[in-house]
Amino acid sequence: MPERAFKEVIRLAGVDLVGFNVLHHELMKIKGIGPTLARVIPRVAGIPENLRTGFLTEKQVEKLERIIKNLNMHVPDFLVNRRKDREKGEDIHLIGSELKLRVERDIEFEKKIGTWRGLRHKLGLKVRGQRTRTTGRKGRTVGVRRKKK
Repeated sequence: MPERAFKEVIRLAGVDLVGFNVLHHELMKIKGIGPTLARVIPRVAGIPENLRTGFLTEKQVEKLERIIKNLNMHVPDFLVNRRKDREKGEDIHLIGSELKLRVERDIEFEKKIGTWRGLRHKLGLKVRGQRTRTTGRKGRTVGVRRKKK
């Protein structure tokens, strides 16, 4: 059995992945890929998920890259992060800086149209229904002073 070449760092989807770690752990370092997708992607590519990232061949890296770019074609709809996108109306999966920019644009849109979430974002308050009476306070802390005798 021939010995596979080991690479210490592999570049995948614009992120440097450490070769010593298991593939599904390294895939989670890509923004937009969580634990569930990190286990599904190697299965779709036909790569053992417990394989160390450094032992991937060039063909396997290219295959992973293709699958990650067109994830909505390879995984069920409930695993993509933008179902029925507002602009295109399609199920798409965004990763990396695309995801960050789209989320920022969504927040700006919510602020502009004046939804409840948009108003909470504008005011710098909690958005997802958390309590605000005691937590989430910003600014200077007010200490308690003892009464002078």
